[in-house]
Amino acid sequence: MPLPSGIYNVTYKEDMAILRTWCHWVWLIAFLAFLALIPAFATRSQLNTLITIACSVIAVHGLNLLTGYCGQISMGHSAFVAVGAYTSAIFCNNLGFSFWIAMPLAGLSAGLAGLVFGGPSLRVKGFYLAITTLGAQFIILFVIIHLPSLTGGVRSLDVPPPSLFGYLIETDYSYYYLAMPMAVITTYLVKNISRTGVGRAFVAIRDNDLAAEGMGIALFYNKMLAFFLGCFFAGISGSVYAHYLQTINIEYFTLMDSIWYLAMLIVGGLGQTMGPIFGVIFMVVLRNLIMETAPLISRAVPVLGIEFGAAMSLVVLGLVIMFFLVFEPRGLAHRWEIIKTKFRLYPFPY
Repeated sequence: MPLPSGIYNVTYKEDMAILRTWCHWVWLIAFLAFLALIPAFATRSQLNTLITIACSVIAVHGLNLLTGYCGQISMGHSAFVAVGAYTSAIFCNNLGFSFWIAMPLAGLSAGLAGLVFGGPSLRVKGFYLAITTLGAQFIILFVIIHLPSLTGGVRSLDVPPPSLFGYLIETDYSYYYLAMPMAVITTYLVKNISRTGVGRAFVAIRDNDLAAEGMGIALFYNKMLAFFLGCFFAGISGSVYAHYLQTINIEYFTLMDSIWYLAMLIVGGLGQTMGPIFGVIFMVVLRNLIMETAPLISRAVPVLGIEFGAAMSLVVLGLVIMFFLVFEPRGLAHRWEIIKTKFRLYPFPY
């Protein structure tokens, strides 16, 4: 990554640092302060959107580790989010666990489920692996439906709000300060995982698994680790989102949600830490705009019918993915790096 003109790395520690200049630290502190102050001037609807973004960022970070870094395509990510959500609800409702204990257990259970469906990754890859993970979407939901004594089956399952030192975190205002820090911590963890030997092994497997195996990288171990970590973060996301909604249903974890997660990653940029953040913000805002404008268009042009809103969201989603695959295949994160590089190299145009 180019540094601003006139700034050089003179030690390995400086070269490895994520934040390399005082300007980086100032921008980071200012951004975190801005996140902390948002509830002071945001409406309830805006806070709801921000909490949804935070929960989605956690899930897409997991998908980015699995698909973006390791190259293992997953079409059933929403099912692993469901595993985390239902696990957390069951531990809190049936066993009386605290949210702070149920949340890591939810991540662990989703990670173990990921190991089960990640096993075929040693023998199949690409399109065939996508179909295998697609099976996870239907199998997991089938199990949830047919365990009504635990999950409620097709009926909604109530989830208690989390509490901290006796204070219930049940309003949008208070829950924001739970969901957003979790998204920030997840971003920090994923950034550092990508910089370790494990992260470099993931990238080597993604680029050429045969060459990676020839260099001594254990394919099966690292692929399974990628599935575990990716699904672990999905389970954490499901737990945080379930306790925010305080009720969950299998309709919240459909195949379409898995496609949305993959679309967010494609738009944001695969294999880049900022990719899930840009992708989630872009797609959530786009989806909200479609939901607001579709009824207006339907009323203005009655011939389109009331089904236009649902159809419009699918059409726009497809067009957006096609646009990014053709014109910006490396996503918004890559465009952001280009913009930053131009400022860093100023005043030299080259």
